[in-house]
Amino acid sequence: MHILKSRIGALLVACFAMFALAGCGHSEDEWQQAQRDIAKLKADLDASNKRHVDDDQKFAAAQQQIDDLTAKLKGLGVDLSKSEEEKSKLRQAMSEYEARLKQLDDMKARFRDLKARLDKLTSAGLKVVVRNNRMVIQLPGDILFDSGKDSLKPDGKKILKQVADVISGDSTLSTRNFQVAGHTDKEPYAGQYFDNWGLSVMRARQVVTFLVSPDKGGEKGIPAGGGLNPIHWAAAGYGMMDPVAGTVEQQTREEEGKNRRVELVLQPNVEEMLNLKDLAN
Repeated sequence: MHILKSRIGALLVACFAMFALAGCGHSEDEWQQAQRDIAKLKADLDASNKRHVDDDQKFAAAQQQIDDLTAKLKGLGVDLSKSEEEKSKLRQAMSEYEARLKQLDDMKARFRDLKARLDKLTSAGLKVVVRNNRMVIQLPGDILFDSGKDSLKPDGKKILKQVADVISGDSTLSTRNFQVAGHTDKEPYAGQYFDNWGLSVMRARQVVTFLVSPDKGGEKGIPAGGGLNPIHWAAAGYGMMDPVAGTVEQQTREEEGKNRRVELVLQPNVEEMLNLKDLAN
């Protein structure tokens, strides 16, 4: 618009000069053309002025909308001056979340690998399950022990030797910690170990003792031990208080058979305390 004003001014100066020099040969046509040019430039200036006014009005309206929106956001507790800081915090939180998610995925991958290694025992008729968020090798108690006894049966020793061979032959499993947990059914026990807790503890102890004893080749092909490192093994007895079938108070004969068992429980490291429910299948 300033350029347009300058052009009009220059043209007016030229016209005044023509008035002064009218006697020097300038024609009437030239004067009329100058008048037309002035009229056109004036019309352009008026149009430019109108657009400028319209733009000022639109800018003022937009600024008012921004001010109104800012006031509403402040009323909702949103401080625009802190938006960049909040975005930075959000980006940091997302980065930490993604790192934690990758860590959890890595943990799950390691557990899947562990389960795949333990699944080799299913060929021996054993079950590998996830129970109470722990990976567990379940051994039927009736295969390991006679009713009310804590002495390992020959077939029980053979099965435990297979377990020991799988664990000792795996560089990952052989360095992990295990708890051997003894369990009974709900039927009362009144033998030399007083109650079901005593019996379950002694059975767990017998299994641990066998697993960590050296295999020196027992009589008639019966193994004498599993040869595992004893620093990774412990024993516990739960009696009848942790049934896998029925309840503590009521169990069918079939359920009692399921509850008479010994479990080899893989102990997680501290950083592995996560939900393993999706590995149950």
